[in-house]
Amino acid sequence: MATQRWFNCSAEQVWDVLGDGWLYPLWVVGASRIRDVDDGWPAEGRKIHHSFGVWPLMIDDTTEVVEIQPDQRIVLEARGWPVGTARVEITIRPDGNGSLVSIAEDVSSGPAQLVPQPIRVAAMDVRNKETLRRLAYLAEGRADASPSS
Repeated sequence: MATQRWFNCSAEQVWDVLGDGWLYPLWVVGASRIRDVDDGWPAEGRKIHHSFGVWPLMIDDTTEVVEIQPDQRIVLEARGWPVGTARVEITIRPDGNGSLVSIAEDVSSGPAQLVPQPIRVAAMDVRNKETLRRLAYLAEGRADASPSS
């Protein structure tokens, strides 16, 4: 099940945020810091090297681009061991004077698969609503700051 939100900005402005790997912890709930971003991000196979958690209990891991259609769709494999790995699909669709952005996410491997799906989906929905709220603030803020505004 996807979580979605309407953004008051273009798909390109949303993509500008997604395409800047260094902004990842500003919009992804749970990401604490970025250690490195592979050259060429967000091309297929490129990774963001991030940490999640709260100091001093931070864990280093990665998120990798699995599929990409620029300005439209990105599929990520987000690793967060020892919890597991998740497949995250973000789609962006022009909608009137803005964009409709959605996130579909589920655990693809690891111990988190033991959590019953209805509980996982409910927890991810809450998390992804906040993720989309943060992403909207960043993308809409860039739209407000653009010279054409």
